[in-house]
Amino acid sequence: MTIEVTHEQVVVEHRRPQGRRRRWEHRYRIVLLVADGLAAAAAAFLIHAAYGRWAVALMLPPMWIVAMLAHRTYDRSTLGLGAEEYRRVLRGAVALPALAVVVYWLFMHDSDFLHDMTMAAVPVTAIALPVRYTLRRRLHRRWARGRDRSATLLVGPARGVVELVAVLRRGGVQELQVAGVCLSDPENAGETRKLGIPFLGGLGDMNDVVRALGISTVVALPVAASDATALRRMSWTAAVQGVEFLLAPVLSDVSAARLAVRPTNGVPLMRIQAPNLSRTSRLPKELLDRTLAAALLAVLALPMLLVALIVRLDSSGPALFRQQRVGRYGDHFTMLKFRTMRPDSEALRAELEHLNQNSDGLLFKVREDPRITRVGSILRRSSLDELPQLINVVKGHMSLVGPRPPLPEEVEGYTPDIKRRLLVKPGLTGLWQVSGRSDLPWEEAVRLDLGYVDNWSMGLDLSILVRTGSAVVRGTGAY
Repeated sequence: MTIEVTHEQVVVEHRRPQGRRRRWEHRYRIVLLVADGLAAAAAAFLIHAAYGRWAVALMLPPMWIVAMLAHRTYDRSTLGLGAEEYRRVLRGAVALPALAVVVYWLFMHDSDFLHDMTMAAVPVTAIALPVRYTLRRRLHRRWARGRDRSATLLVGPARGVVELVAVLRRGGVQELQVAGVCLSDPENAGETRKLGIPFLGGLGDMNDVVRALGISTVVALPVAASDATALRRMSWTAAVQGVEFLLAPVLSDVSAARLAVRPTNGVPLMRIQAPNLSRTSRLPKELLDRTLAAALLAVLALPMLLVALIVRLDSSGPALFRQQRVGRYGDHFTMLKFRTMRPDSEALRAELEHLNQNSDGLLFKVREDPRITRVGSILRRSSLDELPQLINVVKGHMSLVGPRPPLPEEVEGYTPDIKRRLLVKPGLTGLWQVSGRSDLPWEEAVRLDLGYVDNWSMGLDLSILVRTGSAVVRGTGAY
């Protein structure tokens, strides 16, 4: 396989130096700069109103933008991505007082100015972060409508393409819009066609495809039969065409926070940080889980009593359903839920085995299950049946966020890889819930849980909690 970089292509690149650079990036950066300037001006007004000094009103906006530039909050790698962008904003806010010290010693020599700039770090951050979040949501809505997205060509083996597309689609709306694939194994093109992705040729056709379809991003996957020279030529072709060239890692379910480039003798080696699952690192999660669960129980005590009464009046049997589940390290505990089925539901399970919606794995789920009561159907669609699990969280058996709590018979069928789910506490919500719940194939549910275990962070937990509200409202997969 060869990809030629011709003199004609070089001439084209000189005539069109910007290539197919995304038009929205320039506009978005300008909007962010203006938004940061206005956020800083609003914070400066608050400080001026409190202390009656104008120096901070004049100096805060440019100093804030300098801090944001220094911490690369406008970089292409963070635009529209959220978590990393917010972390850089917070680091810039922490650096703002230090920048004020430099200005103080070099120019101002005014202790009031130093005090005001230090006090301004909190309000400017409190204003800037929600503004950036709003802008990011607006950009995502544009992507969801098919606007400002990047026409993307995937290059590599069919199996790797299928796995990458599954990860991209699982992540929700994003910038990359797959226009087609050029495969290193064209004989397996049927695998990508099943996903609705056009097959556009082999690796040698990449140049023509990029030129013909107006591709703006090329994503190359590892190819067993391809060497470094071939990848280098691909990158040259992408550069000549003025498109972005991305190299997908072999491991697709690794968060960016765990990846780092470690140069060794000129070779850029990729370092993958081990999952951080120590007791010390998870102590803040434990405190947040139990504190928030206890607060929610105090607020929801009366509504939960009302739900329990309605369950008892709707059908015979106890209001609470108790079932043995498996927690962290394989320990068993009794999970609590509001009862949503008839008391003889377990005895009827064998008769409904042929209706199992998850026959590809260990789960048992039946859409329109005849064992579910009238009130139970409402509780399941609204996820209210899971509220008693807050008691399990307070007791320490579960977490607010984590993998789905499995049954003992499910765990007996786990392979060694799947048992990694048991390294953390099961959760009241998790990636499985915000990604489709019972509608997910077994293999995808396992992938989500293992990805959560390997990539856990407090930021990931908070993002899942935020997404849980909309998932409950949609009710997708809740049956």
